[in-house]
Amino acid sequence: MAEKRGIRRLKKRLSLKFGTDSPTRVAFTEDLSQSGLFIKTISPLPPGTRIIIELTMPEGEKVMIEGMSRWRKSAPAQVIHLVNKKGMGIRILKFISGEECYRRVIEDCNDKYFTDRRVA
Repeated sequence: MAEKRGIRRLKKRLSLKFGTDSPTRVAFTEDLSQSGLFIKTISPLPPGTRIIIELTMPEGEKVMIEGMSRWRKSAPAQVIHLVNKKGMGIRILKFISGEECYRRVIEDCNDKYFTDRRVA
């Protein structure tokens, strides 16, 4: 199936914590964009769930985000290592703190680090 997203994504693995009331679960990002991110986790939340995310940026700065789970892909624990993309897609609703740092990381990366997934 052809990729329908027209958004450039930065492939970046950053550590994070997330949760519905406070960020308590540990996970990692797989990719970032201006409007969202993909969280790689074995316990994705249902679509429509509002979550708080604490991202640890490469320089050690913390970025707090309020987001919403838009989709998820999970697998049984026995085969989780066999599934390519497991986790959830997050739409950023608002930045609680650190927006400048997040935007700087996205903008400062060279185009060679981006995965351009636009349909030709």
